Amino acid sequence: MVDLAQYLPILIFLGVALLLSSAFVFLPMLVGRLTGAHKPDPDKLSEYECGFPAFEEPRSQFDVRFYLVAILFIIFDLEAAFLFPWAVSLDQIGWAGWTTMMIFIAELVLGLVYAWKKGALDWE
Repeated sequence: MVDLAQYLPILIFLGVALLLSSAFVFLPMLVGRLTGAHKPDPDKLSEYECGFPAFEEPRSQFDVRFYLVAILFIIFDLEAAFLFPWAVSLDQIGWAGWTTMMIFIAELVLGLVYAWKKGALDWE
């Protein structure tokens, strides 16, 4: 049988975390309502970043190429992150590590060539 008393500190921690997080969310809203800071008018609700109304709906869809370029950037950024520890430990991992990394780089180059041939990197 499991002694449930050992979970009491975890439950206390969870309760305190929920209490604090809800206080940080709801207390500023309550203070704003009570002090009168919540009085919407057209000047408060107007555009303030650029000074003029937006040309189109803010929920318009982006072109898929934005996401594709972002994914390709993340992939090659992670490749660079893998290359640094590999280069530092190359003398310890030997030829097996070198061969494994060359296979990894070849797969990424193959993916880049594929994306290039499919026109994923062409921008209009």
